[in-house]
Amino acid sequence: MDKSVKICLITGASRGIGKAILAALKEVGYPVYVIGTATSEPGLRAIEASLAEHKLDGEARTLDLLKSESMDELMTNLRDDEKMPDILINNAGITKDNLLLRMQDTQWDQVMQANLTSSFKLCRAVVKKMMKQRWGRIVNISSVVGVTGNPGQANYAAAKAGMIAFTKSLASEFATRQITANCVCPGFIETDMTSRLTDQQKKAILDNIPLQRMGSVTEVAHSVIFLCQKQAAYITGSTLHVNGGLVML
Repeated sequence: MDKSVKICLITGASRGIGKAILAALKEVGYPVYVIGTATSEPGLRAIEASLAEHKLDGEARTLDLLKSESMDELMTNLRDDEKMPDILINNAGITKDNLLLRMQDTQWDQVMQANLTSSFKLCRAVVKKMMKQRWGRIVNISSVVGVTGNPGQANYAAAKAGMIAFTKSLASEFATRQITANCVCPGFIETDMTSRLTDQQKKAILDNIPLQRMGSVTEVAHSVIFLCQKQAAYITGSTLHVNGGLVML
């Protein structure tokens, strides 16, 4: 592959924010080859359709964040295919909500595995190439609840807060090799999950958002793309909040 082309790996690229990030990559400012991951066959087909729709070179690959062997297999295959990424966007994640007194060990462990441990393992795998070439971009998708906490989401909030601190540590370790690592923290975004809220629930949320609306996946995606651009080379260890003023830090 032409060395001027940057290989970008996006986890959870079949829908929601991940799908929007994939679409926005055409505006990143340099040639990219996109590798999107999903856990199911329909997800893989959705990624392939998005790549075709937006005229992006790339492919879909299977990745199950709950299985370490799945991550190892993906990295091995990408290494063998000479497609280790120059840009890593850790977007995929899961929720297993419950009040703390009712939360099962499996609910805690799975959320930590999918939302935090997976980011650690993928970053550790890709950073070797980035160090060698003295260039790389890592963007981790955290959440507003990683800053504020949220009742019933102790596991998810802890994982997302851990991701922010993890990203700052990455930024400190690899800055001398011109590798940047940043977080994007979305607030309430219009997705499949928020579409299931009742009108009363939506009103309660909007009353606390100064912009008086939920964000779009496209708005989150363009924040991610900005951090991947050459113009953002002096930004590292930062957390970009995309929440309509819900939390001002």
